Amino acid sequence: MTSDMELQLKGYGMTTAQILYRMPDHPSLLQTYIWQQYDLAPDFPEMHHFLQFWQETLDGPLHSVRYVHRRLISATEWRSLKGEFILH
Repeated sequence: MTSDMELQLKGYGMTTAQILYRMPDHPSLLQTYIWQQYDLAPDFPEMHHFLQFWQETLDGPLHSVRYVHRRLISATEWRSLKGEFILH
């Protein structure tokens, strides 16, 4: 299993999707589901995998998906340091 830090160092960022779907028994009503996962922009393979699972497995048909993505660590915020300070 890959840690959150390893994913962030590989370029993954936090993706949050607001999924609106129709209620199976009442198609005129919309329900909201919030999905959040580390994902890789611009292709978003994790989100596409989840949406494919939704369409193949769940009864509520999708109405719309809105998402935002934010990389939590960028190249300018992470750097390797060589050295050590010893304080008494």
